[in-house]
Amino acid sequence: MGHTPQNDSPSHTTRLTGAEITWATLVGEGVSDVFGYPGGAILPIYDAMRKFPIRHILTRHEQGATHMADGYARASGKVGVALATSGPGATNMVTGLATAMMDSVPIVCITGQVSSKVLGSDAFQEVDITGITLPVTKHNYLVTRPEDIAPALREAFLIARSGRPGPVLVDITKDAQQGSADFSFEAAAPKAYRPHPMRGHNADSITDAARLIREAKRPVILSGHGVIQSAAFEQLRTLAERMQIPVASTLLGLGGFPASHPLSLGMMGMHGEAWVNQAIQKSDLLIACGMRFDDRVTGTLATYAPNAKKIHIEIDPAEINKNVKVDVALIGDLKQVLELLLPSLSKRANSPWLREITESKGESAVRDIKNLPDNGHLYAAHVINDLWNATGGKAIVVTDVGQHQMWEAQYYKHDAPRTLITSGGLGTMGFALPAAIGAKIACPDKEVWVIAGDGGFQMTAPELSTIAQENLDINIAVINNGFLGMVRQWQEFIYDKNYASSPILSPDFVKLADAHGISGATVSTRPQVAAAVKSARGSKAPYLINFLVEKEDSVYPMVAAGSALHEMIRRPDNPMIETAEDA
Repeated sequence: MGHTPQNDSPSHTTRLTGAEITWATLVGEGVSDVFGYPGGAILPIYDAMRKFPIRHILTRHEQGATHMADGYARASGKVGVALATSGPGATNMVTGLATAMMDSVPIVCITGQVSSKVLGSDAFQEVDITGITLPVTKHNYLVTRPEDIAPALREAFLIARSGRPGPVLVDITKDAQQGSADFSFEAAAPKAYRPHPMRGHNADSITDAARLIREAKRPVILSGHGVIQSAAFEQLRTLAERMQIPVASTLLGLGGFPASHPLSLGMMGMHGEAWVNQAIQKSDLLIACGMRFDDRVTGTLATYAPNAKKIHIEIDPAEINKNVKVDVALIGDLKQVLELLLPSLSKRANSPWLREITESKGESAVRDIKNLPDNGHLYAAHVINDLWNATGGKAIVVTDVGQHQMWEAQYYKHDAPRTLITSGGLGTMGFALPAAIGAKIACPDKEVWVIAGDGGFQMTAPELSTIAQENLDINIAVINNGFLGMVRQWQEFIYDKNYASSPILSPDFVKLADAHGISGATVSTRPQVAAAVKSARGSKAPYLINFLVEKEDSVYPMVAAGSALHEMIRRPDNPMIETAEDA
């Protein structure tokens, strides 16, 4: 291999082109894999790539590259990296950047740009990508000189992973890539990260929070994505067990607290479990851990947990009191804050509150259709429950967006962090397939499953060729109901069953997979599910299963927009009586 900065002493300087500096800096930052698509304005960087020990995964679309970097980051905890050329290559990244921004995922996107001497002239494939991406990145750069590439990239990595993580874009002009400059990885080091001035562990706030927790009779912990980002698993579990507080999870928080734990309630919010939402509404204290009280969690704000005091532990000061006014704000890294809080709390015995919640499970678990007698219809809940059983709940599951995403959250019980990868804040259809590629590159020894709807899957289906080219052992479950399912559900409940433009025609997905050199099977009855999943898992190669599920099934419960959290649409006329032990 060519020169890499690991061979340098801290003071060693080497003359390199801007393109070589780009790769040398990535190597120095510990990058081993990147996702991208070449084009004219970034060709100097691609030309220099052969000199450096980094694996490049050729995507089929630049949006796919950003989602792969995103999936890589979520699965590994590292910074994901994506590359694209100028103009349409860069603009194709915008959706992926916005997805990462909304979900606080650390990625760095590197784009080529036209030569600096023609900037602003509407040159071929020129676009102001820094202006376009300003609202959907933590920060971005336009680099016009080779000597500025390493400092910009190193600062980009620092920004992406510091504080509340997020995406950063670095746009490098072609002449900066082609020019030469002295390079020293150490000399390009950014200034030390400075936490937000509002961050700080105020002793009075810790005391106030501990007092509220000790006094609470009906407390609930709200476990968000920040639990996973902060790796605060042990601290959260200690808090819950010591104080006997039940734990509800956001969609992105699933896996941060084990689903099998006796204190785990499940997912809250629009499609959360009925007893979870009822517990939140009845609570007298909410302890929000690394979550932002978004609208899918709260329902209408005017009626949200009206009798509860609220403690908000959050790294981003901008989220404090943004949606929900709180009584105590603890601004800082969740793990560190909990470590300061726990010594003030002594072990508490079981309370009537836990028994009340357990009883409400038995009363309200009408959503569970997985144990209904087989009536010849295949429900998505059957598929996901059986997949959970077959994998022992240990697979990394990457979902798309829609009904199947909510069914996965309900029926695949995640005990470990970073095992559910999904687009939460932006709700990006087409996310699953490319994000799963990133997850598999990051964790090659782990079982990876895509769960996607027939609509979203078609948005990024060409990435099947990326899977085939890279020979990745990824299993794909297409939940095929012939509709844009969540759109159809809203049309059923809210728009008088006017299914305008929600029925969708799909290709034969098994034949489509076969055209890419990927094996597959079609399943239409429940007895076929286990055998198909076994075939997929045993193939040790990519495999696609086309599950033909009930066309007009809906996700229950559902909190309609503008409704209170406890005002849920429930599964009608369910003949099954379920006990709390079944839930």
